[in-house]
Amino acid sequence: VKLPSVAAAHPTRGPAVEAVYATGTVEPTVMTPIAPRVGARIAELEAFEGYDVKKGQVLARLENKDVQGNLDQLAAQEKFARQDYERDARLVKGGIIAQATFDKAKSAWQAANAAVQAAQAQAGYMLLTSPGDCRVIQRDGEVGQFIPINQPVFWLSCAAPLRVSSQVDEEDISLVAIGQKVLIRADAFPGKIFTGKVLEMTPKGDPVARSYRVRVSLPADTPLRIGMTAETNIVVHQSANALLVPSGAYADGKVWVVRDGRLA
Repeated sequence: VKLPSVAAAHPTRGPAVEAVYATGTVEPTVMTPIAPRVGARIAELEAFEGYDVKKGQVLARLENKDVQGNLDQLAAQEKFARQDYERDARLVKGGIIAQATFDKAKSAWQAANAAVQAAQAQAGYMLLTSPGDCRVIQRDGEVGQFIPINQPVFWLSCAAPLRVSSQVDEEDISLVAIGQKVLIRADAFPGKIFTGKVLEMTPKGDPVARSYRVRVSLPADTPLRIGMTAETNIVVHQSANALLVPSGAYADGKVWVVRDGRLA
């Protein structure tokens, strides 16, 4: 009977790594949404994806004809009420009108002034501005499009480093700890390995996906871009002089060896 032949190899020594594998996405550490506080149509766009913007810079203007018309009307009413108040202030000093008449005029002017200030604030909502020195990483809106209240038009990354947000299987999360070294690969850069560290882990897992979110730092000069998919290997244990055998020689926690021409 002809017995099947198998390949044999001598063990070697070299570096070995035990790691937890996970996939993730490159994202900024802080993403700031810019959304209108009132529903309106976009009248003008002043910034686009990839733009670097300064604090207070206008990103977009919303249609404000109705708001401006209301402000003009209230401003006219406030002017008239202020004139009444100033006139009655002179008259009450001369004892020509009663104090109650003056108080009524003063109250009417204060109410009109408050209405103008509220309308001015409302007009300010028609400008979408940058909260800091940031980069526009996403824009969702076109001129003429109606944007509902609180729906982001821009997403900004404001002086924040990039990171990888990975999903680690619940069976492996107990092996992960803050500060562990992470080896990162991306299809956009074949053959290259980037290094990061575990920044944080969410304390609550996803019961549907049965995974935990782990965030990994990236160096400031990383060529990886926001939105790229990345493979992460979180290093649990590393040995510089481990005994290495072919993976095919290992089965069920044991290693096959050759003794007297037989596998044992």
